[in-house]
Amino acid sequence: MKTMNFAIGPASLCLLLLAGCASAPPSPAPQIIVTGCPAVVPCRLPAAAPIGNGELLRDAEVVEAAWADCAAQVDTVYQAQQKAPRP
Repeated sequence: MKTMNFAIGPASLCLLLLAGCASAPPSPAPQIIVTGCPAVVPCRLPAAAPIGNGELLRDAEVVEAAWADCAAQVDTVYQAQQKAPRP
């Protein structure tokens, strides 16, 4: 059986349009670029009112930990500044 020429045109056009409906891989997620220094909060030392030697030792440990947190923030800002491009 011979196919008529006028039937081939619309059939091939339909197949061509259906090829555009194929699923494509998802687009890659956009990369987030952060510029500037990280947020910094003021360094605060906790209040202390030790009564005995045990409380004095415990308060000294708390103050040392607060200074360590503050130093970590300063280090973080310093590292961010070193990584930033120079103008």
